[in-house]
Amino acid sequence: MLAFIGGIGPWEIAIIAIIALLIFGGRLPQVGKNLGKGIVEFKKGLKGIEEDIDKAADKSLKEADARVKEEEEEEKKEEKKEV
Repeated sequence: MLAFIGGIGPWEIAIIAIIALLIFGGRLPQVGKNLGKGIVEFKKGLKGIEEDIDKAADKSLKEADARVKEEEEEEKKEEKKEV
């Protein structure tokens, strides 16, 4: 049924593009503007997510460092008791 699609050449694509421009040409600037706004909002969302991930990673690293320090202090106290 769609076997004819494989035979579309560059001239057919150019003709289809020209027809599409004639039909939708007036709306293209608005579509481009909305597309640009969408991309900006998407990037802002990604930046927010990256910041949240960075904060969570920093928090978990600080907690892990604190645990390690506590364990080291406990080991030192135990060594002092043994001596």
